[in-house]
Amino acid sequence: MPVTSSMFLISETREQPMHVGGLQLFIPREGQTAGELADEVIAAFTSKDLEISEIFRRRPAQPFSLLGSVAWSVDDTVDLDYHVRRIALPKPGRIRELFHYVSLNHSTLLDRSKPMWEAHIIEGLADGRLAMYTKVHHSLVDGVTSMRLLARTLSPNPEDRTGTAPWDARLQKKRNPKLEDPVEVVDEPQEDGGGLFGGIAKQIGAAAGVAGQVADVAGQVADVAGQVAGIVPAAGQVAWKALSDDDFVAPGSFAPRSMFDVPIGSARRFAADQWSIPRMKKVASALGVTLNDIVLAMCSSALRTYMIENNSMPDDPLIAMVPVSMHVGADDDGNAVSAVMANLATDDPDPASRLKTLVDSMRASKNVIRGLRPIQALALGAATIAPLAFMSIPGFVNYTPPQFNLIISNVPGPQDQMYWNGAKLDGCYPVSIVTAGNAINITLTSAADEIGFGLIGARGELPSLQRLLDYLEDGLVELEAVAQVTDLRS
Repeated sequence: MPVTSSMFLISETREQPMHVGGLQLFIPREGQTAGELADEVIAAFTSKDLEISEIFRRRPAQPFSLLGSVAWSVDDTVDLDYHVRRIALPKPGRIRELFHYVSLNHSTLLDRSKPMWEAHIIEGLADGRLAMYTKVHHSLVDGVTSMRLLARTLSPNPEDRTGTAPWDARLQKKRNPKLEDPVEVVDEPQEDGGGLFGGIAKQIGAAAGVAGQVADVAGQVADVAGQVAGIVPAAGQVAWKALSDDDFVAPGSFAPRSMFDVPIGSARRFAADQWSIPRMKKVASALGVTLNDIVLAMCSSALRTYMIENNSMPDDPLIAMVPVSMHVGADDDGNAVSAVMANLATDDPDPASRLKTLVDSMRASKNVIRGLRPIQALALGAATIAPLAFMSIPGFVNYTPPQFNLIISNVPGPQDQMYWNGAKLDGCYPVSIVTAGNAINITLTSAADEIGFGLIGARGELPSLQRLLDYLEDGLVELEAVAQVTDLRS
């Protein structure tokens, strides 16, 4: 089992489930009801003819407490009737009831004696749509892989009737649809055709002849050894950057203590909404920044308003940890992620000045990542994420200054309008992880012309979390005023 997978198993507690999830909404095709669409989904997802891909057959080896944190077992068969569940929402079937269902189910641990995933097919929405909520343990996949697995089941052709399940092994041979870039992804920090992430197997497959294969493997091993040897000098570069660039937030820095840096219970609250990508790009273009910068500025504004409302505004700015995708291949599945930190400038009441600060901060962090080789970038990410491994230790959160206050990440989604057996994908929202010391997580994903924001928070510690959705809209309106552009909705 890779160390990145072990980390998510070791750090999991009852109060800190370590699974990621997603909520998708589908409009049934013309003449079809949500119940009929649910029949099709259940039939495809539980078909006895399915060959289930290995990633959906993995579970921690026994005993769980020892071997199960470092090694996988792979089941020959999977009880699909257990993993795939069909439910109906209580009346009146509003989005509120849907979010409540997701909140409750995202609060519960996955069973480690079985492959750690579930799919919930949800009927009963008053507007006639069908919902699908899935959760998969983070030791199996990261957010990028989760979206790729979903995207392979979809088609840009509304007449396509080959819809199948994300665990269908045949999908591994299917190319991924073109995905939107995630909020933060570096410009290929390696220059070796994939480095560690390309994999020795890919290098061997491309080599011609036995001699070429041997030389290729030797070169790969030497390259990895060189990257490892360069970790110490790279750490020196990062340290120098921290001393010489006030915009760079380095691992080991301290964030202010806030209402999010608290011990948490196991209950969660989920809320979500989506925003128009053309609307956001219009603002970004007018201000000379990226769509990614607009996303972070919206989050900064919303968090500032929320903290003021709850009389919990720290004097210093919040620091966000921003995962950086290290996937280099279109079909590179699993966990491959680094991380940087960003100054959200939540202490600044001026939206224009706040935007400049966070743009400068993210630019400095991305410049550091671009100067590192793949293993070195992962080491930087490990140093950034390291505090999460200690959050479940009693007293750690109360007596240790936080390194960051929350996680903000984005998962690339399909650029085209997508369909499952002719049912239109009408909403796509991530459901992520919160931990002790990080009581809120904001994750986004794009789908066609919309970006879906998924907010997950500790239910008992963050009152009225859903108000952040209104404050995100207010943040975008603020930026439109700064840019002097009009809302594309009008």
